[in-house]
Amino acid sequence: MSRTEPLSANMEDYLEAIFHISEEKQAARAKDIADRVQVNKSSVTGALKSLSDKGLVNYAPYDIITLTARGKKLAVEIVRRHEALKNFFIKILLIDKDEAEEASCRVEHTVSKNIIDRLIQFVEFMEICPRGGKQWLKGFRRHCQNGDTANRCGDYIAECLEDLKKRERQITSSEKASTS
Repeated sequence: MSRTEPLSANMEDYLEAIFHISEEKQAARAKDIADRVQVNKSSVTGALKSLSDKGLVNYAPYDIITLTARGKKLAVEIVRRHEALKNFFIKILLIDKDEAEEASCRVEHTVSKNIIDRLIQFVEFMEICPRGGKQWLKGFRRHCQNGDTANRCGDYIAECLEDLKKRERQITSSEKASTS
């Protein structure tokens, strides 16, 4: 098998499972992986052989399984995508935690790095500088382009307040004109 071939969603799930199990126990066993991915042990064996051929895991039958440096790097990216999606679904879309977990498991395999990075920026922006309307969207756009929300949030809020004051003056002027 080629080492540069993209991984299937199933293979990514195995890497993610090995990563989490290794974080908990320092290494994984085929039984641990089968339990986590909810498949039979023979399916795990085939997947481990494939991942080993790709240079992503250290695997020998009946031995512990660990990630290679390349495998760990890829697993960290998979986990990052998963967590970013789950956070977006929970924090922004207000999706139930269980549904968000399930959806992020399905979507994480198809979303590009660029989209994940933008979702992360969006969540960060929402947490740092929450406000609404067109100005808010312009602020988010600037955040994505410049990454300067923490320093510029006050400026963005001041712009919003100035817009609000202008609208209030327009309303007051309209009301005065209509009563005259």
